This record gives sequence, structure tokens and C-alpha cells, in this order.
Amino acid sequence: MAESMKGLHRSHRCTEVSNANIGETVTVMGWVQKRRNLGALIFIDLRDRSGILQIVFDEDTVGAEGFAKAGTLRSEFVVAVTGKVQKRSAAVNENLKTGDIEIIAEDIRILSEADTPPFPIEENSQTKDELRLKYRYLDLRRPDIQRNLMLRSKVIYLMREFMMKEGFLEIETPILCKSTPEGARDYLVPSRVHPGNFYALPQSPQIFKQLLMCSGYDRYFQIAKCFRDEDLRADRQPEFTQADMELSFVDIDDVLDVNERLLQYVFKEAIGVDIKLPLQRMPWQEAMDRFGSDKPDTRFGMELKDVSEIVKGCGFGVFTGALENGGSVRGINAKGQGAMPRKKIDKLVEFAKGYGAKGLAYLCINEDGTYKSSFSKFMTEDELDALVKAMEGEAGDLLLFAADKNKIVWNVLGALRLELAKELDLLDPNQYNFLWVTEFPLLEWSDEEERYMAMHHPFTMPIEEDWENVDTDPGSVRAKAYDIVLNGTELGGGSVRIHQDDVQEKMFEVLGFTKESAHEQFGFLIDAFKYGVPPHAGLAYGVDRMVMHMVHADSIRDVIAFPKVKDASCLMTAAPGAVDKKQLEELQLEIAEVEE
Repeated sequence: MAESMKGLHRSHRCTEVSNANIGETVTVMGWVQKRRNLGALIFIDLRDRSGILQIVFDEDTVGAEGFAKAGTLRSEFVVAVTGKVQKRSAAVNENLKTGDIEIIAEDIRILSEADTPPFPIEENSQTKDELRLKYRYLDLRRPDIQRNLMLRSKVIYLMREFMMKEGFLEIETPILCKSTPEGARDYLVPSRVHPGNFYALPQSPQIFKQLLMCSGYDRYFQIAKCFRDEDLRADRQPEFTQADMELSFVDIDDVLDVNERLLQYVFKEAIGVDIKLPLQRMPWQEAMDRFGSDKPDTRFGMELKDVSEIVKGCGFGVFTGALENGGSVRGINAKGQGAMPRKKIDKLVEFAKGYGAKGLAYLCINEDGTYKSSFSKFMTEDELDALVKAMEGEAGDLLLFAADKNKIVWNVLGALRLELAKELDLLDPNQYNFLWVTEFPLLEWSDEEERYMAMHHPFTMPIEEDWENVDTDPGSVRAKAYDIVLNGTELGGGSVRIHQDDVQEKMFEVLGFTKESAHEQFGFLIDAFKYGVPPHAGLAYGVDRMVMHMVHADSIRDVIAFPKVKDASCLMTAAPGAVDKKQLEELQLEIAEVEE
């Protein structure tokens, strides 16, 4: 039966007890990790969020009643123990922070009993994710998950500390907002007071932080909850946390400077990693051409090579056909992989098809310098030699080629390069390669919408010298936008914002908004800008992604306390769920039956 805390006070967490406390009487509290009954002595490993401490029960010191209680303990019982700290009488446990000390119990209270948990509470659990997330409150007791969440707490504290010292004000923005059509899909919230109308949960505090700049707050910062109704991936959740900021009277260099120093401070203080400044910068076009990605992983080579000029007159129709359709032919060199079995190459071909490729051409350079290729019969020996030379191919290399529209070629080879790096173990998790990707296209064409869309959002400032081309060649206009990339993951992104009326008006026009529709969606921002708006810029980090990299987690779920699964549901609370009919009636909503 559970006992009361009356008169008890915890003096230390488990691993706060050390050699310095030998001879002292302490009170510790936590969960029983395991119990070993040796007859005359009972040992338990007591666990709290700080770690594990060994407790020894001897009838002579704890008394008959206390010893009997210790004999009933099972895994996950919650107990309070008072006793004297001493050097370990048995062998030292080098794996524990408290491995050379123990507590000789003088008193024990069982604060709570526990059923046998559905899986062991241990590090690096092999339990299936579905079971772990159903019992997330138990999964959160695991020391590795607890360390992740404690580090996350420290990272947010360090960010706040740095931003306050840099003159930022922490200001909260609304969660119930107006729905806007650009960007990802909104989560909608029906209004009871305004039947038939809906709020949207914010995808980011974008408009509000720009309004704060109009209001003269100069430097704004917020740890903001954001929501996007998107399909989930390993590094994506329907609700996530942003470290969000906006600055007035700045241009690109000012924003990048403060953020480089923020990253340097947080990574050093949180995990002891030294980041050398300034960080590398790379224009978007260069990133795509070299790595096939706007978030390149630069920890390894295997860069893309454009061989369009080399193969333009060859007899291989796949190559020439792509070029005639305005595409390109590009390749990567998997050094030393020329002897890769055909089965493995076929798997890579299938992998490439998953990213939009119709196929994948390959050329193996044998150790004797001869070639084995899927397309050699369509090309002369001189053409093949020129191709190999352009790819810097040597004996023992495997060359892989994609031919299609640029977007598809980049997607395919960018993904293939990462897949090969994983297979060949080229990714060092302890190497932190930061990179600014800059000069993104301002607009991208949407086949679905049959119009240009903002690559970031409608308030992104174009690069001044490109803006004159907006009517004749909209796709060539670059943006004053920048992403911070770490080891192939976009950690955050931002831009300089438009603060001139004429540029903003033209931007809306290019995006297909009429004056009326622009005003309907963003009227309060447009109106605010009439009353004096400073030049301003901002950036937002995905806190979850940043911590995921710091702890080398495979999934973002391991750094979020209560995450959702792939279909955006919570296995523990069974959200989302049906609601009472009365609630729907209050909202004047009706659920339509959908035929299967």
C-alpha cells in the first residue's frame, strides 16, 4: 500500500550523491530499476532523471519491517530511502556515475506500487515504436529519452539567454489566426461565435512578427508552436517548435552574423562542439548543381558533374532525348565501387525510380581499365573515354548517370548520393558541417496551379538587380532568402522582407492575387505598412531538428515529449477522435457521410 510523504524531503537526486557525501545521511527518491535479493542483503538500483544509485538493505540497519518492505519491491515501484553514504563494499561499477558509492538504507517508504510494465524501461529499447508510443509515459522514463529532453530544455534556455543579451524581446503571438492560402495546408478551428467561420493554427508567426517590426519592437524572439497539416517524415511533425526571430534596420549580413554567433554559443554550451566562424555560404544554384539538393550534406564528396556537353552528339537516345527536351545529363562517381554486383546496381536503379527517374545509366571501370556499361554499345570508345575523363573516373570506380529535366536529375542524384553515403558508411555523426544556402529563386512554377508560387512566402525581398526581369523572366529572379543547413538537414530559414509598397504590390500581382484578394488575405499587413515600416528580416529554426542532430537521434520523435505518428495521430490519447454531437451542433457543423 502506498505511503505518505509526510515529514520527508528529498536531499539529493540519485547522481547528486558523490564521494563528497561519504558518511552523510541523505534521502533519495525514485523508481526501482531492479532488485537483487541475496538473502541477508537486498540490493536495489534506484533511478531518477539524473541516473542510477545503488541502495543496500541490511536488516541490522533498516530494521525488520524495512527489510520486509525491501523484499516486496519490484521494477518501477516508487520509493523514498533515507540512509548513510559509504564506499561500495563490492566491485566498483565503472559504467555508473555513482559506481563507487552506495547507500546503506536506514528507512524506506513505498510511495507507489507498480504493475509490470509492458516493456523494459531501458536504454536503446528494441520495443516496437507503436507500443512505446502507446505507453509514452513509460517510454519517457528511459534514460536516453530523458537525456534528449533535458538537452532540449538546455538548448532552449541557452537560446533565450543569448537572445536577451543581444537585445531581443520575447513576445508571444496568437495561436488562433486567419487562414492564408500560400504555403502548406492549415489546421482549421471552427468558431462557435462566428458560425461558418474558421481560425487557422499558425504555420509560423510570420505576419505577426512583421507587424511587431512595424510597431517598433526592433528585435523580436519567440519559442513558437507551429502547425502544418502535411504528410509526416522522420524529421517532420504536425506540430513543432520554432525558435523564431525578426530584426529591424538590417540586411542579410546582419541576420547571418547574429545567427552564426547564436549557433556557436548554443552548440558549445550544450554539447561542447566548437563551430568555426564565419560559416560557409553557397548560392542555391551552386548547391543544386554540385549536390542536387538545396540542403546539401557536405561531409563527403561524390558531387554531381554536368556531362551534357560531352554526350550531346552521342548515339545514346536516353541522353540526347533529355537534352532535346531542355533537360541535362549529370552523373556521380562512386569511388572504388566498380565491382558492385549487378543485383546491387539494380537496387539503385529502383531507388532512383522512386525519385522520378525513368531509369539510371551506369558504367563500371574495371581494374584493367575496360568498361562494363548499360549503354556502351550506343557510344564510341572515344565518347566513352571522354565521358569517363569528365567524371574523373579511375580503375575500380562506378559512374551513375541520370538524364531528364533538371529538377528530376537533381532530385534523383541528390537522393542517390545520400543513399550511397549511408551504404558506404561515409557519414560521421560527430562531424557538424554547417552551411548557408543563399540566393534562392524568388518564384517557382507550379504545374498543378499553372502559375508561379512564392518559393518561401509572398513577403520575401527580391535581389534588387534581378527585380527588373520579373515581367520578362520571373523564374530568373533571385530572393534575399537564406537557409541554414546542417549535415543535409534544413535547420532553419528566413529572408529579408519586402518593405516597399510598389514591390509588394507587384509581388502579389505576379503570384496571381488581385488587389481585392490580396487585401482580403493580408489587408491588415498592407494597411500597417502605410504607417511607416522599417527594413526588416528574420529567420526561424526548427528546434526539434536541431536537437535531433545534437543527440544523433534517427527520428524527431525521440526529442519531442509527446509526438504523433505517421498518420498524425497520438497512440497514447487516441487523438484525433470523434466529438459529441452537441459540440457539433454548437458549432453549426455536420459531418458528411463519405461512401467507401
